[in-house]
Amino acid sequence: MASSTPRRSAKVDAKRAGRRAAASAAPKARFRLRVTTGDEIAIGPGKISLLEAIGETGSLTAAAKRIEMSYRRAWLLLDQLNRSLKNPAVATATGGEHGGGSELTDTGRKLIALYRGIEATAERACAAEIRQAIGLLAR
Repeated sequence: MASSTPRRSAKVDAKRAGRRAAASAAPKARFRLRVTTGDEIAIGPGKISLLEAIGETGSLTAAAKRIEMSYRRAWLLLDQLNRSLKNPAVATATGGEHGGGSELTDTGRKLIALYRGIEATAERACAAEIRQAIGLLAR
């Protein structure tokens, strides 16, 4: 007789195990810079992660899978980012016999470097305060 309890996928089990492990890991401060134009996030952590994944994979589809984002969400973020910038961060080629592709432009590479540099600078500048804040946490 079949069980009435639905079976969770291995992926769901792995995510839950990862969250439990992360919860027991040492505290870590993370800077999440967002640059807004009006109500829209022009530059943010999700867009930068997507650009990095596109740079590594050469494909929006593969990049979305790598960062566990739906293709539609990735496409919308990239479209919003490209429209926000003076020059696009990613150049795309439409599909052909072997499909299309996505490639970071100089603007995309520069944006990633600037964003990650800002994060590193902020972390160094606030190191003492970060240690004090983490010291206030219950462990």
